[in-house]
Amino acid sequence: MVEAHVSTQELVAGRYRLLEVLHRETNRVCWTGEDVEAGRPCLLTQIGLPPDPDGEGARRAVARVVRMSETMGRLCPGRVAAVVDAVEEYGTLWTVTEWIDGTPLGELLERQGTFDYARAAGIGLELLDVLEAGHNEGITHGELSPGQVFVRDDGPLVVTGFGLAGATLAPRVSAPSYASPEQARDERIGPAADLWALGAMLYTMVEGRPPFLDRDSPSTTLKGVDRLPLRSPVRAGPLTPTVQGLLRKNSRERLSRQPAREALARVVSEDPAAASAEAPASRLRRLYAAGPGRNRRTMAAGTVLAVVTVTAAVLAATGHLPTDSDNSAADAPPVRPTASAPGGPPAQPSPQPTPTPTATPTPSPSSTVETTSATPSPTPEFQHYTAPQGFSVSLPRGWKVLSTKTQEDLAYRVILGAEGDPRTLAVTYSTRVGDDPVAVWRDDVEPSLKQYGDYQRVGNIRATTYQGREAADMEWLATVDGTRVQTLGRGFLIGGGRGYSLRWTTPAADWDDAANQKALETILRTFRVPSD
Repeated sequence: MVEAHVSTQELVAGRYRLLEVLHRETNRVCWTGEDVEAGRPCLLTQIGLPPDPDGEGARRAVARVVRMSETMGRLCPGRVAAVVDAVEEYGTLWTVTEWIDGTPLGELLERQGTFDYARAAGIGLELLDVLEAGHNEGITHGELSPGQVFVRDDGPLVVTGFGLAGATLAPRVSAPSYASPEQARDERIGPAADLWALGAMLYTMVEGRPPFLDRDSPSTTLKGVDRLPLRSPVRAGPLTPTVQGLLRKNSRERLSRQPAREALARVVSEDPAAASAEAPASRLRRLYAAGPGRNRRTMAAGTVLAVVTVTAAVLAATGHLPTDSDNSAADAPPVRPTASAPGGPPAQPSPQPTPTPTATPTPSPSSTVETTSATPSPTPEFQHYTAPQGFSVSLPRGWKVLSTKTQEDLAYRVILGAEGDPRTLAVTYSTRVGDDPVAVWRDDVEPSLKQYGDYQRVGNIRATTYQGREAADMEWLATVDGTRVQTLGRGFLIGGGRGYSLRWTTPAADWDDAANQKALETILRTFRVPSD
């Protein structure tokens, strides 16, 4: 399997400098990089190869990836990433491609949660064009996943990863949750395997999670794909028959290209505006604008998060925005379970009034966050923190715990930040939340926030998903200690009446600063609940 950490001080193949992790999937990491000899930016994909004592498999993989890229580039100009180099080092295959002015579909899904079914259908049609060009020449992708598809701000999407399938003895090299059942059984695959992957990606775009989740190992994931029943989509709307047809376990019964194309085209024609919705501005475009000679810290600071998410107040202590002097959260009313929503966890009995939270002593300045080696920092600007409560997250370097509030074993809130830094992150957990995250915001949290006369919600409360879980987003403005501040938060359910929220607060005037957006993006991407 691919290693979790690679030193960014060493050059890959003595030529390519790694700058920043762009996207991760099981056994696959995509990096932004720089070709130091040519002085130009590039993308590098890192994939762990199966054991290969004689090295023949690695040489075959390198040659196949380069050859397939050239062939597909001729068949689909501008729609297949051009591989400029491929090397094997210490059991890892590094594929170097030209710079792509776009964003991996997987990253867009992490930011936005789900897509409208018309937009998903539009992306599916573009992807089908590329697959069909290969299938007509006897080429099967075989490794398709959201990380292999780049959505561009302007122009058609770009597909990477051709040539990996069949390059090793492994049935699937990366992203096993998108493998077809026949691939999971290590059988010979053909175009039907790509159509399954297309269906799995459509499912992920509308549902916010793949049809079969990653399990504790790739082999276990593949067994699940082969043996577990499909969970019927609930948000696919008119896409439902197409998705179900593409995800038929028997490849001979699977929907073929032409019926799939016609069905996707019908969905797009019903809502062409949604199908052609613009993607958030590509952070690759901004990194490119930074120039290839800029160092990693400078480039990371230029990364702007296009779609950011919000805190869900799942704790009674959510009456106003957190600051390092926040001691009045106990005045907020307790969160009540809300009406049941379709597809959510079972509703819990209405709780009795909970005791007032008691503040624990704020740690001394010496109790700064420790850097751990288990999960590497995304950039030198961040350090990874594992809380005594079990959650973990990467934080700006120098941040520490500012305060902790608990309600016996029912709930807690931890506020993190740094002295002199006006930004804060509040992490809350509760065992007593409703089963509809939107209703929690609307019915339980917002009435308390409205008690502060200058409260102003920004936009609508939005249902979404986060790490495959039901979630809701809300954004608002308020004044704290004379400063106008802006807050984004995401609340998400983890089952059994339990939930978490992440609340990011910063001065409103500084909201769009690149460093602030980079910090928020890192927090959302790296936060893990104890069970993860």
